[in-house]
Amino acid sequence: MTKTTTFHGSDLEEISAFYRIPPESILPFADNVNPLGFSPAVRQELAAHLDVVTRYPDRNYTALKEAIGQYLDVSPSSVAIGNGSTELISLFIRLYARKRALLLSPSYSEYERELSLNGCGKVSYFLRREDDFRLNLPHFLQALDETISLLILCNPNNPTSSAICLDEMEEIIRFCKARNIYVMIDETYVEFAPADNISSVSLTTRYDNLMVIRGVSKFFAAPGLRLGYGVTGSRHFLAHLQKLQNPWSLNSIAAFAGERLFQDTDYIQQTKELIRQERLRCQKALSTIPALKLYPSFANFQLVQILRGPTSPQVFEAAIREGFLIRDCSSFAGLKGEYVRFCYRLPQEDQRLLEFFQRLFAQYA
Repeated sequence: MTKTTTFHGSDLEEISAFYRIPPESILPFADNVNPLGFSPAVRQELAAHLDVVTRYPDRNYTALKEAIGQYLDVSPSSVAIGNGSTELISLFIRLYARKRALLLSPSYSEYERELSLNGCGKVSYFLRREDDFRLNLPHFLQALDETISLLILCNPNNPTSSAICLDEMEEIIRFCKARNIYVMIDETYVEFAPADNISSVSLTTRYDNLMVIRGVSKFFAAPGLRLGYGVTGSRHFLAHLQKLQNPWSLNSIAAFAGERLFQDTDYIQQTKELIRQERLRCQKALSTIPALKLYPSFANFQLVQILRGPTSPQVFEAAIREGFLIRDCSSFAGLKGEYVRFCYRLPQEDQRLLEFFQRLFAQYA
């Protein structure tokens, strides 16, 4: 059983064609999207207001920025809107990648792609499995030398699901500020975190070398809206954003839906509670399997190391044959060994995946 190609978590159609499995029969445990789906309340309101497509969106997205400001308890004037978080990542890198960028590894590959497109070199700082992929702060700060102009962090990190707490993050930002290093923090998964001391949004009011970027793709299950947003205290970046960004970067439907998503407190709390419960349940069940090692999870997904038994490609194939799409992590640089990743879904779906792991690794006790 050998997998001949590597897939991204969102490649459902390609995987369906490759394995000749109907896409509707595959449970996507690799896309890290909220299993509750799109907010029912917002769906209903959006369906009743589809005529927003007949109007140009507000060029300044004033109402959307106010909704985000209220959601994050920040001034709307510090909020930037993008066509997905990818656009803001690209624009931030274009502006501040003057020398080299320092990246945590393993992490999201899009950062490297954008750095390459902008002709910026990069240095990788590898998280160590001996530390459970937690950041060794004193050692990490030594890597931020005079050749670095930009630091890119994903917090919580993908694929490790590890996180940097707020106190440590402030120390990093303060250190970078003194050395004229700009910091971009991708908080795509922070709303799933089980603790309140992970987000760095509050630091944007005290440091102007910082940009926190989020989106609605994962937590709000709306990747098709392509709504990204950022928070920064840097008037320099916001001014340049107006010059570099295309007008009406975000369409009317996304702007309308976004305003209401951030106000749907019932959906937000329901999501947080579901992920909290499933995180605890999945970790408890998998921790009884001797052939597997689990790492602390601060996002809505779990990194699992295979200590003995099948390889990660073999586990991927065994899972997809039973209709479970998990992530084979062999393509992530910095993950030496055999690792797979899966996101938490609905209880009955998670139970089926847990039973699959128990059956597959029963003989390796």
